[in-house]
Amino acid sequence: QLNILVDTGSSNFAVAGVPDPDVTTYFNTELSSTYKSRGIDVTVKYSQGSWTGVLGTDVITIPKGVYGSYTINIATILESENFFLPGVKWQGILGLAYNALAKPSSSVETFFDSLVSQAKIPDIFSLQMCGAGLPVSGSGTNGGSLVLGGIEPSLYKGDIWYTPIKEEWYYQVEILKLEVGGQNLELDCREYNADKAIVDSGTTLLRLPQKVFSAVVQAIARTSLIQEFSSGFWTGSQLACWDKTERPWSLFPKLSIYLRDENSSRSFRISILPQLYIQPILEIGENLQCYRFGISSSTNALVIGATVMEGFYVIFDRAQRRVGFAVSPCAEVDGSPVSEIEGPFTTADVASNCVSSISFHEPVLWIASYALMSLCGIILLVLIILLLIPPRCQHRYTDNDVVNDESSLVRHRWK
Repeated sequence: QLNILVDTGSSNFAVAGVPDPDVTTYFNTELSSTYKSRGIDVTVKYSQGSWTGVLGTDVITIPKGVYGSYTINIATILESENFFLPGVKWQGILGLAYNALAKPSSSVETFFDSLVSQAKIPDIFSLQMCGAGLPVSGSGTNGGSLVLGGIEPSLYKGDIWYTPIKEEWYYQVEILKLEVGGQNLELDCREYNADKAIVDSGTTLLRLPQKVFSAVVQAIARTSLIQEFSSGFWTGSQLACWDKTERPWSLFPKLSIYLRDENSSRSFRISILPQLYIQPILEIGENLQCYRFGISSSTNALVIGATVMEGFYVIFDRAQRRVGFAVSPCAEVDGSPVSEIEGPFTTADVASNCVSSISFHEPVLWIASYALMSLCGIILLVLIILLLIPPRCQHRYTDNDVVNDESSLVRHRWK
């Protein structure tokens, strides 16, 4: 039995295939009568950590709801770096993003695509994440739920608000503005979507592009009731500690993210209270509780990670190319909700499109790289030919003289 991290920011299903110091159990393929190796090496790199393994197929059964046996691609992790960390309680990862992100190529069918085609379920899944600081609800050990093929009404309250998926690789959405304590940051909306804005359950924090992060920190520091605060707290290098009898959340403002509605002239906002982004993680002695800042800076994306997702029931409606948000019943602390959804609002005060029309996705970058490499190879080949042709003599070339896609350099690059 393995615990699997549900990750909407990647597309490979992978489990530990050999013993690891930080992994208690692993999948021994030799003991599986249904496992078949495809003999394909695969490497996946995340914003933190990476692993290398071998691609294969095996048969899975889902014990509740989606009955039957299904053949899926599974990678066995043979080596990893900063992936399995001390204290983690999972031994694998289930990537639920689109096949465009699958490694080593988009032709590797993802777990969920296999399930949709074989089990004939609707192309939709939904996720309720109840964090460590939140009460347990539902039948799961930590109250979290993953619903494959639909929506479970008991996992949310109020209305579901949907925002379009802008690109089908990550779950890329369009963010229109951010507010801290009800005050607009007044940034160009393209700053929020710099590179991309995605919904990613595999990222722990709310990650913001550097310019947005600086503006949010300044706004929180300005509107909080704390006069002096160590810069190390905001950067994640230091914790802030209070007496256990105190509730530091009252010192901080709420944070709101505006998303474009399916009706492009409208928007809605999802808000998280400080109970979600000022996170208790360490007790010192009998009297002190220490907290971390659940927001960090990012170099390449705005990432709506677990810090925000724990406040909501999130629906990944791939069939209608949209992501839905509804308030989660487990997002309560001391009986009070710590998340909100409100709308609709007009989008008259923001640009008609906050996402750059030029998106350099990973596959596009690969294609561009190979095209440039081929062009350089052709130029180099022509120069070599010109150097080798003797004066007044034309050489008839054989196949062995030509550098083609089977050369060791190109073959190595494709690996």
